[in-house]
Amino acid sequence: MKTKGPKPIRTGEHFVEKEPYYLPMGKEIELFEAAYENLIPVLLKGPTGCGKTRFMHYMAWKLKRPLITVSCHDDLTASDLVGRFLVKGGETVWVDGPLAQAVKAGGICYLDEIVEARKDTTVVIHPLADDRRMLPVEKKGETLKAPARFLLAISYNPGYQSVLKELKESTRQRFMAMEFAFPPEELEAEIVRHESGVPPETAQRLVQFAGKTRNLKDRGLIEGASTRLLIHAAKLIRAGIEPVKACETAISGPLTDDREMLETLAEILGSFF
Repeated sequence: MKTKGPKPIRTGEHFVEKEPYYLPMGKEIELFEAAYENLIPVLLKGPTGCGKTRFMHYMAWKLKRPLITVSCHDDLTASDLVGRFLVKGGETVWVDGPLAQAVKAGGICYLDEIVEARKDTTVVIHPLADDRRMLPVEKKGETLKAPARFLLAISYNPGYQSVLKELKESTRQRFMAMEFAFPPEELEAEIVRHESGVPPETAQRLVQFAGKTRNLKDRGLIEGASTRLLIHAAKLIRAGIEPVKACETAISGPLTDDREMLETLAEILGSFF
């Protein structure tokens, strides 16, 4: 069977062409730029929907580098990341995985929710995340050397950590850690207003409601309302949906199935709308 070489990598589709809307909460932009310049891989920690992925898109745009994102899951294998041989049209061809694509393109590879991947899979990133900056491609018997333009970034939500889903110390200590949280109330209201088009007072009420749900964390809720959920609710309101129904559908419903907790959220919601 004839073996055919891979096609040239197309990275144009991975460039973030338009500046993403992002409001900094601190020195995260400067920290990321310093990490990039000094070849330090980056770990983003924070709750779901607080802006980690938006931040990555913004930094890829600012640094003018292609961004390749991988959403990690239990079935993710090392081959999914590095690449594999596939049979196409009677020929065996090698197909690069996203990690190999990012290395060859000198781009940013972002492994979202890294703790969802199996530990035997995450080990493959270790040579890339230390001074070696190399990616072994064992099935081809070769090693890719990452150029200076390449950056590896990972993220996870510490709130979901457990004995079974925990970032190994051997992985964690290869990265510079950046902590993300929900924005301050005024900043979050501006984000919701900008992203949805609702009036400022509506955005403010949504953010205040979210603050109440976040106070219920560990008292019936795993996590409170994310900024992402607030934007969903705001867009429904902007589309003409009554505010209470919009919040029940876009915020309360996704947060819990517990009937008592839903009633509690409804009572809190009533004080804002």
